[in-house]
Amino acid sequence: MVEPAAQKKPKIHDKGIEQGAAKLTPERIETVIRQFLKNETGARLKAYLETCVHCGLCSEACHFYLSNDNDPSFAPAAKVKQTLGEIVKRKGRVSPAFIEKACEIAHTECNLCRRCAMYCPFGIDVAYLMLAMRRICHLLGTTPQYLQDTAHSHSATLNQMWVKEDEWIDSLQWQEEEAQEEIPALRIPLEKEGADIFYSVIGPEPKFRAQLIYQAAVIMNTAGVDWTMPATPGWDNSDMCMYSGDNEMMARLKRAHFEAAMRLKVKRIVMGECGHAFRSVYDMGNRALGWRMPPIPVVHAIEFYYELLKSGRIRIAKKYPTPVTIHDPCNVVRGRGLHEMLRYVADALCETVVEMHPNREHNYCCSAGGGVINTGPPFKNKRVAGNRVKAEQLFRVKTKGVKTVIAPCHNCHGGLEDIIHVNQLGLELKFLGDLIYETMEKPE
Repeated sequence: MVEPAAQKKPKIHDKGIEQGAAKLTPERIETVIRQFLKNETGARLKAYLETCVHCGLCSEACHFYLSNDNDPSFAPAAKVKQTLGEIVKRKGRVSPAFIEKACEIAHTECNLCRRCAMYCPFGIDVAYLMLAMRRICHLLGTTPQYLQDTAHSHSATLNQMWVKEDEWIDSLQWQEEEAQEEIPALRIPLEKEGADIFYSVIGPEPKFRAQLIYQAAVIMNTAGVDWTMPATPGWDNSDMCMYSGDNEMMARLKRAHFEAAMRLKVKRIVMGECGHAFRSVYDMGNRALGWRMPPIPVVHAIEFYYELLKSGRIRIAKKYPTPVTIHDPCNVVRGRGLHEMLRYVADALCETVVEMHPNREHNYCCSAGGGVINTGPPFKNKRVAGNRVKAEQLFRVKTKGVKTVIAPCHNCHGGLEDIIHVNQLGLELKFLGDLIYETMEKPE
């Protein structure tokens, strides 16, 4: 049964979850779960579930727990106990109503940020367990509607925004023409074989944030980078299927991405400022395809900008004068250890950097990652309320004069925008690319 504390939470309606659960029978649930546990899990899942002693040390690490007045049902260990733990204990004999509630917990009450794993004395990876629960939900057809819609876009177009092939090329040529008004010789090289850099972005950039492609082109041109972008599917490095539990589609997306880079015979992939996309090519999608590490070296934009600034290929004309703070994205800081490179870049670009506390690998998640923001409007208020501690962090640095937040991740921008708006904090959000473009020396 679902834990009593979890039953007190207000009901949020989602067609994907509710209509999927309505089609289930106890027999189908048991069959699917038993097959999953037998064929897709092993000692790791068993060890995590049996090792947890419910000591509660993970609780204080979770922004959902802290932001919901220390409600014990939001503690990471409790979320596992209410979902996967109960499923394993009962050998898959759970009801459709149980699956419906477990789906909401796994998809909207955990960002898979892995902060709790840092404080667990046994190193239990709750994110892995919640992904296993999401995988069960996917196999049972009970994924939140908005997240499943994004996965459908991935499956149909190999990008999350349903951008057609000709629209992708048109977007690049449009940004090239815009940038040529500033730098006449600038090009966005398409399908250039043997380039040093394959620059990849996520679907929302050509759809909603085309200025980021413009800025990247100016940075590449100014630094004299030998680069290219593909004209074919495989350009989008985002991957919401990784978070919906659709492992088959996740692998297909990463295969298309890696094959586009290999076809162009590039030396390495540089990814734009997105944390979940980096996780998908550096940690999960590659492993789903049988590679321990990606077949072509992959670096995040933080690493790339660090290289350009440290080597002097990008020079700063005048530092950004407004006091800034740094938000550490989970997947590139806790997950990749880029916190000091991020600070090197921020210090090189800005006059005044004020740290949030806690920071670096101890910083709180934006509450949008892990696919949670992609569950859409039904869960927006729950998501924002679930990160009151991040709003408090931002308020404290604002009292110290901070006006701008640096967040080198798209999902972080989405989550922080909502937190800033709802809490009326009046802070501005910037990507590193925004700041480099504003402060760098450009060709005459």
